Amino acid sequence: MELEILDYDGEGYRRLVDGPKWTLAVINYAPRFDPANFTRLERHLLTDETFVLLSGDATLVVGEAAERVPLEPLKFYNVKAGEWHHVFVSPGSRVLVAENSDTGAANTEYMDLHFAV
Repeated sequence: MELEILDYDGEGYRRLVDGPKWTLAVINYAPRFDPANFTRLERHLLTDETFVLLSGDATLVVGEAAERVPLEPLKFYNVKAGEWHHVFVSPGSRVLVAENSDTGAANTEYMDLHFAV
């Protein structure tokens, strides 16, 4: 039987399934996902990125105005390619992430924030 059962309970972002065209990852709480450490937005130029809150609390920050959108469990939040975003993840929370497998620094831009959000 060809079956992988995968999990990650460490801090931060971790890819768990890396297919030829798409990847599934999990985000657990880490300091970089804490609102107190929020300093920049990112945007992926070639792919949408989908977030699904599995447990706990998380908030998407979307657009140049950094609009906050609280995630509801098991709803799919699809951030379109080219849209600025970030995600806050509370301690003990888990978020599923789906995106293209080739998403990385070569096709992601970052915007440092110089204002209070």
